[in-house]
Amino acid sequence: MSTSEIAELRRTIGQLRQCVGALRSRYGDASAIRRLANDVERLDIDTADLDGVPLAVPAQAKAAERVPVPDTPYDPALWHGADDEGVGGYKRDQR
Repeated sequence: MSTSEIAELRRTIGQLRQCVGALRSRYGDASAIRRLANDVERLDIDTADLDGVPLAVPAQAKAAERVPVPDTPYDPALWHGADDEGVGGYKRDQR
């Protein structure tokens, strides 16, 4: 995240904290209010963690790694004894 994005996130978390405070004054210390306050605190902690993390390279910018897949059929011995999922043991007795 850029510095401006983190600043915006912190501002928004501050607004959330104010809203949760207003809800607490109206509804008291209900379990839902405690969970909301905990969530806001977690957002604040995660934002602080992000503040020191270097920017990630977008997936499109990474060099695409190509894995060759052969056109030849797989060796049938590879599947010996395996069940087809969803078919309930189809071909189980074949050897």
